[in-house]
Amino acid sequence: MKVSTRGRYAIRVMLDLAEHDQGEYIPLTDIAKRQEISEKYLEAIVALLVKAGLLTALRGKRGGYRLTRTPDQYTLKDILQITEGAFAPVSCLESEVNTCNRVSECKTIKVWTDFQKLVNDYFDGITLQSLMSEDGFLDYCI
Repeated sequence: MKVSTRGRYAIRVMLDLAEHDQGEYIPLTDIAKRQEISEKYLEAIVALLVKAGLLTALRGKRGGYRLTRTPDQYTLKDILQITEGAFAPVSCLESEVNTCNRVSECKTIKVWTDFQKLVNDYFDGITLQSLMSEDGFLDYCI
């Protein structure tokens, strides 16, 4: 599994919004400058996050973006699933129902399902709040 720049940048946008939350909408230009990411590229990312309900957008002079929940209510899994899709290590695990005609005799299916669960559980255990806290994930570079 490889997380794309879109996934990593989405986390950085969400974290930036959480860290700079003053109850106002934050312009994308401010986020782009702080994160040193192209505003044009961020437009596509925030559009996904707004569509998924993770952000609220406001157009106009005082416009920008805001989180829809508190930082402790966002997990990295929430954010990455929007930008990356399912964390399936093999194609037969991409949907809820495994339609592979070899699943009943597959000797490696348990390896892949266990790995998928491990990744899901790991990212589900990290919140924006935990990334913000001093004793949290200070040394992580996303």
